[in-house]
Amino acid sequence: MKIGFCVVNYSEKPLEEVCKIAAEHGYDAVELPTYTDNGQLDVQELLIGNNAKKMKKMIEDHGLFISALSNHADSPLIMGPYSAGMDSVCPGTREEKIRFGQESMIRSARLAAELGVSSVVAFSGMENYGHINDWPEPNGWKYEEEQFAEKWGYVFDKYKEYGVKVAFEPHPNNIVYDTQSTLRLLEVTDYHESFAINLDPANILFSGIDVNQFVDELKGRIVTVHAKDCEIVKHNLGKGGLNMYMQDGWGRLDRSFRFRIPGWGDVDWKRLISELFITGYDGVLNYEHEDVIMSRADGVKKTIDFLRPLMIDAPYEGRTDKLFTK
Repeated sequence: MKIGFCVVNYSEKPLEEVCKIAAEHGYDAVELPTYTDNGQLDVQELLIGNNAKKMKKMIEDHGLFISALSNHADSPLIMGPYSAGMDSVCPGTREEKIRFGQESMIRSARLAAELGVSSVVAFSGMENYGHINDWPEPNGWKYEEEQFAEKWGYVFDKYKEYGVKVAFEPHPNNIVYDTQSTLRLLEVTDYHESFAINLDPANILFSGIDVNQFVDELKGRIVTVHAKDCEIVKHNLGKGGLNMYMQDGWGRLDRSFRFRIPGWGDVDWKRLISELFITGYDGVLNYEHEDVIMSRADGVKKTIDFLRPLMIDAPYEGRTDKLFTK
């Protein structure tokens, strides 16, 4: 297993400067953003001539490789919501927003193919998250399923052409948000080969889901992982549970959960890494900094120091003495 670095951790800095930070601290790889106006790279510009190869060489010259691309901002528009809140990503009609999201994701697949990267991380989106309940719209979930199969199915087929996978990051307010929804949507899309998962254990944990069970159920579909932790603030749970009122900032003292760097929350990283490895995952854990307490400079150093000793380099070889047959 390798340890990667999400360059959006320092979204205000140029790409090469962030690569230097990652390399100097001993990271192996970088996850690159591809959503529109991300400030670090321009997908359309990179698809011209040899620009993609030049960027890849720059990254490799720092001793790094590209672990994944990510399109978190544009991808939700494929399923919605299409409200004014998303106008900052794409002002326009519902149809214009859908087309914008699909085209952005397909450009990301083209770039991934150019770079030899196997996956693009995405949010699945959802037009009306209230449809997870059967009241007041008993057919709401069925509607969302049909929309998912149609809109994302088109993207999946394009990704198949490029040999790239859509790595959905399960998250509340998205149709792919837990174990059951993921398995169901795999079923309604006929287990499309382009449908994959980016496991963010913090998102899973604060939703009340068993992370290791999720890994077991989705084995073979997890193609990339975010190294992010979540602290369940138990003395605040009684006020509102895991889905408490979440306005007024991530760093509120009375929140029931806080995103943390690996090792500072409630994810059992030894168990998770073991479960990933035994189910066949031998990829990258990309450090994503959303810690509401400590600085990014703290996180960059503490994360690599914590995770490096936990990396599994090779599987068990077996024993040949009389007490063991395998």
